[in-house]
Amino acid sequence: MREVESRTKPRRVVVVGAGIAGLAAAHRLLERGARVTVVEASERVGGKLLTGEIAGARVDLGAESMLARRPEAITLAREVGLADALQPPATATASIWTRGALRPMPKGHVMGVPGTAAALAGLLTEEGLARIGRDADLPRTEVGEDVAVGAYVAARLGREVVDRLVEPLLGGVYAGDAYRISLRSAVPQLYRAALSHTSLTEAVREIQARTATAPQTGPVFMGLRGGVGGLPPAVAASVRARGAEILTGSPVTELRRTTAAGADGPTWRVVAGDRVLHADGVVVAVPAPAAATLLRAEAPAAAAELAAVEYASMALVTLAYRRTGTALPDGSGFLVPPVDGRTIKASTFASRKWAWIDEENPDLLVLRTSVGRYGETAILDRDDAGLVDVSRHDLREATGLTATPVATRVTRWTDGLPQYPVGHHARVARVRAHVAALPGLAVCGAPYDGVGIPACVASAYAAVDQVTGVPRVTADPVPSAPGAAGE
Repeated sequence: MREVESRTKPRRVVVVGAGIAGLAAAHRLLERGARVTVVEASERVGGKLLTGEIAGARVDLGAESMLARRPEAITLAREVGLADALQPPATATASIWTRGALRPMPKGHVMGVPGTAAALAGLLTEEGLARIGRDADLPRTEVGEDVAVGAYVAARLGREVVDRLVEPLLGGVYAGDAYRISLRSAVPQLYRAALSHTSLTEAVREIQARTATAPQTGPVFMGLRGGVGGLPPAVAASVRARGAEILTGSPVTELRRTTAAGADGPTWRVVAGDRVLHADGVVVAVPAPAAATLLRAEAPAAAAELAAVEYASMALVTLAYRRTGTALPDGSGFLVPPVDGRTIKASTFASRKWAWIDEENPDLLVLRTSVGRYGETAILDRDDAGLVDVSRHDLREATGLTATPVATRVTRWTDGLPQYPVGHHARVARVRAHVAALPGLAVCGAPYDGVGIPACVASAYAAVDQVTGVPRVTADPVPSAPGAAGE
């Protein structure tokens, strides 16, 4: 192994992981004047953001959109030269496939929780709508330190609201179970409102009124021409151009505190592939299981907490059809409530949603479906052909699409999405407290502050603040767009 000498001026920082969180951390560290090395176990950068092609069409094979109302990801894209590539969806109209029909996605709700029963008319049964109306007469439901989204909303408004709308929306973000997902972590604005309101619908109306006093302009979501999977390579190119080193195919096998020759104090020793790196700081930007392994020697309590974080697996099925003779309903796609017993959980009409796909491929119609939720393993045991078959079956049932695709592609994201169960915020706080006891060490990424792209970037910036001694400002986790990839 080659020894890389420590240098403390400017500070030397190693970033473990070249997903969007690790790359964003490297980008911010360079702005702070640090010397940066990024080490990545796989042979590519980007993590869960990935572009590819099908029948010659460029497509995203992972998350496909970014929340635009939160600035971090959009600002980062502009900083690395992608301003001209930013593009909002061509249509924001979506549906819910439930009770045997595609029904328009309701408006006037907060992550599926309505301010009035009328907001869900057409989606719920008359009984379900009547149950919402009872909310104002029910005694207070205590939420305590945390509560499951599904349990709380069902207690106030009935299970039908959860099963037909809240569940598919949250499932699109986390591939999880609404009856396990933390209200405090996943929908923090509702949690705060629940602390001070007896009526949940009244709390939602207050959130909506507060939003109306300072309306946000511009699109809610944003993509990139060529796919948001192009963001990580652009960030990587930017950090390399400014002198950072990115080592792919270099799994970290050791992370220890030590004292290197010439250093002013304790430093970090990182063994990555055949390299031994010494640094003043380390940012760990990898999934929770990998972080647990890395931290076991120096932060065993944090490692134990991270080892307990559960993940959901899923698969994306991308299908390309000849446009001639192929018809689809209007809109960008649909979500599917698990209660309806279907196999797919969502479908995106990619050629409809993204103008650049339509413009580049006028003869093709590109769709994708997602399969797999937390706790579902049998469906993902099927081979690729089996996943294509069930996707085509459900698409036919939902849309009437009977054409044969000219190409298909299955992308599996095993253990791709961390779960945020009740108490997740407390677990994250414990992890950070343990890590903070070790100067120069920080963690970031999807296991902590939200699974969306902007939340991961914000988490990276907070980690940089920690290793460079800047006071951290805590922000709520903000999920990205619900959809077929947990984006």
